[in-house]
Amino acid sequence: MAYYVYILASKERGTLYVGVTNDLLRRVYEHKEGLAEGFTKRHGVKRLVYFETHDSIEAAIAREKHLKRWRRDWKVELIERDNPRWADLYKTLTL
Repeated sequence: MAYYVYILASKERGTLYVGVTNDLLRRVYEHKEGLAEGFTKRHGVKRLVYFETHDSIEAAIAREKHLKRWRRDWKVELIERDNPRWADLYKTLTL
């Protein structure tokens, strides 16, 4: 089974959220539809701008915790390395 670490943004260079899941399509859908109570719903954080895949939940959780400790500018650099236009990658998951 695959596990995902993902970053959502409210807009380009906006508010960021780092999460982990075993079903990226479902989880991002929940954020987009406001079904996930909490930070993302309060701040309108709905755009999937980065994700990576891991083979174990332990590795994914460790990476999530690591990214959450990063400075904001490091997260922005990580996003812009592969997604310089901050496109919503959710659309690529549903093709």
